[in-house]
Amino acid sequence: MKVQRLTALAMTALVTLLMLTGAPAQAGTTQTPAERAREIATALDKDPLYVDPAYKEALPENLRADVRAKAKALGYPVYSIVLPLTPSDAFQGKESNVLTLVIDALNKPGLYVVVDGGNRFPWFEVHELPQLNDERLRPVRQRALDDTGYDAGPTEVLARMYELLAGPALPPKKPTKSTGGRPDADRDTDGSSGGKIALIVVGGIVALVVLGLVIGLIRRGGGPRTPRREKSFSIPPHVAATVAAEQRRRLSREASLELTTLGSKLAALPTAHGLGLSHQQAALDARQAAEKVLDSSEDLVDVVGAMVLLDKARREYDAAVAVAADRPIDAVPDLCAFNPLHGRSSGRKTQVKSDGATLTLPLCADCRRALERGQAPSSLPGTDGPYWHGDDLWARTFFGTLGDDLAGAVSRGDHRS
Repeated sequence: MKVQRLTALAMTALVTLLMLTGAPAQAGTTQTPAERAREIATALDKDPLYVDPAYKEALPENLRADVRAKAKALGYPVYSIVLPLTPSDAFQGKESNVLTLVIDALNKPGLYVVVDGGNRFPWFEVHELPQLNDERLRPVRQRALDDTGYDAGPTEVLARMYELLAGPALPPKKPTKSTGGRPDADRDTDGSSGGKIALIVVGGIVALVVLGLVIGLIRRGGGPRTPRREKSFSIPPHVAATVAAEQRRRLSREASLELTTLGSKLAALPTAHGLGLSHQQAALDARQAAEKVLDSSEDLVDVVGAMVLLDKARREYDAAVAVAADRPIDAVPDLCAFNPLHGRSSGRKTQVKSDGATLTLPLCADCRRALERGQAPSSLPGTDGPYWHGDDLWARTFFGTLGDDLAGAVSRGDHRS
């Protein structure tokens, strides 16, 4: 525990030194790392679940209450932190920085768990709790991730993790079936016949194992035995966070470049009238809305919303060019409603039924096939599960596929309501 304390102090000293020596401030950061950590620690002292204000609407009280109840049932202090993490924040987007500085600020024994609200991978640190260690916690976290779906939100994973911690040691993934047993008196009476049956069973098992080995060697050409695959590959949390942050940066750069390119093309269009003018104005409105969203984007969903608006602007621009050239306007399918990054929808719009409601959405082939198999489509992730679990403009309209004027809604500020 002394080592952890020294590490925390070293981290704080390092951050302070960087600030004093003129290290460039992170964009959008108004607090020092130590100040931000103290703010979270103060909140945790009153409520062991800290949810960043950015997720106030996205995480309803019933989800928070579930996490609190299952953490309290453990019988030792558990501090849960849900907040957005980006490279430009006070913690440089790193869960390890959050844990180190918050533990130092609160300085109370307990299990500290942090999860980026945009994904489902909890990070943890034990502070002065001898009954907990990595050998106990790592398998529990992995089982919680395995037990919850890919589209589960951070609170669902946290609740499952604490539920598993409250139970006994995790059972093996594939427990062998118990053969049962008769009372001891029966075993004494029929000991000889039971022994024969046991020998037959053991002999059969040995024969099956040998047969399996032979078949395996034949299929592999008699080569060396390869290790058995225990479970599918999963991306480590820190890698997933890095990939997500890089994806957002890349998409933001692409959208910014498209804004410039499309702006130049629209400015070069000749004066139009009638239908051509309508398409020109629609293209200008969509582009302006995309720029507004991108300038104030807070997460990946916002950036994708800007890209959807840019796609609308491009299609309207192409229509204006077609009208000016006296050509038919090409019919271009909408982007996939479940995840616009999947690309264009295919075929007719798909009816999606849930809880008595029916939606007609443009879907890509993969999402349509997933629904036909009774599986959840690979959606664009939001703050707590699929993006449509939120209550923002993108969720309410499935990125404009349920409405006719997404650009108008953005111009009214509905994307921030």
